[in-house]
Amino acid sequence: MQSQSMTDSIAVNEADVASLSKRRDFSWLQGNARLINRTVLLLGAHLAHAGLIMFWAGSFTLLEISRYIPDVPMADQGLLLLPRLANLGWVNSGAMDAWFAIAILHLVSSAVLAAGGFFHVFNQRSTSYAVGNDKIMAKEEGLWSNPATLGFILGQHLIFLGFAASLFVLKATRFGGIYDPALGTVHIIDNVTTNPAIIFGYLFGVTRHGWDPMGMAAVDNLSDVVGGHLWISVICILGGIWHTVRAPFGWFKQRFIYDGHVILSFSLAGVGLMALISTFFIFNETVYPVEIFGDNRLKMAVVQSLLGVVFLGGHVWHNLLGQKNSGRLSDLSYYEAAMAGFATVIVVAFAIGLNSFT
Repeated sequence: MQSQSMTDSIAVNEADVASLSKRRDFSWLQGNARLINRTVLLLGAHLAHAGLIMFWAGSFTLLEISRYIPDVPMADQGLLLLPRLANLGWVNSGAMDAWFAIAILHLVSSAVLAAGGFFHVFNQRSTSYAVGNDKIMAKEEGLWSNPATLGFILGQHLIFLGFAASLFVLKATRFGGIYDPALGTVHIIDNVTTNPAIIFGYLFGVTRHGWDPMGMAAVDNLSDVVGGHLWISVICILGGIWHTVRAPFGWFKQRFIYDGHVILSFSLAGVGLMALISTFFIFNETVYPVEIFGDNRLKMAVVQSLLGVVFLGGHVWHNLLGQKNSGRLSDLSYYEAAMAGFATVIVVAFAIGLNSFT
């Protein structure tokens, strides 16, 4: 009798949970995942997202210009965007005009991107462009399961990133130069480091002054900073061309999970990794000069670390979900996710704690 009562109670509880799940709509939590099965909207969403970022950058730059006080040190004014523009070389007497022009350029660009986003959302046939004999986003399904198409998309992204890195190199070496905290002036960087032993040595902590646990973030001169961007530009562009014209290798096709959640997870992992890497660079006074960004870096480091953890958490979530959808989820997957989370905590603690000893 008691056993029957417990069984009935469990059944009632399960029914309540099922009913509660039906009444609640969690679709607003999906974010980019809502486009996984609606790939015809993906290009429009990308453009709209880029337009939103451009609008934020332009509008907040104008807001900071309106609050900027020339007689007060920039580091003491609580600014976010103007210090970066100053760091890129716009700090002379005509800086205000340059800041305003840059803000307007971002606002105009945001309008163009927004228009493109609306166009591709409401004119979905415009996304049916071809790569060889394959159609990209021509149907609701098929985008994530085509290795050649995914390689093409990856290649275009790499070329774009390489082009962006090359713009920084051109600004530093040809168009006005950048701010050098060692000299306190803006000047052209004419002795760019191209020696691969020096540039790639930073990846292993080998600097011009010996081994340093900060690795890349130990760079202390702009010649190496610009040289690193030059190498990144070349690598990204060449890698982008490679992936654009050539499909992935056979061994990769067999191991890779062709699911939208998995691909989204890798994007989140990339952003999270960059956030954690920037946590190290925040304490570097060559790329974040004290006179521009101030000397209190801990708050910025904590924010970047938290953002990195959030993005990496999204990576783990979507990766496990993609493995589940493809039937590859196992106990080992959860173990790997737990170890990755533990390693992330160690990296964040190391990034912040290390600077108290350097």
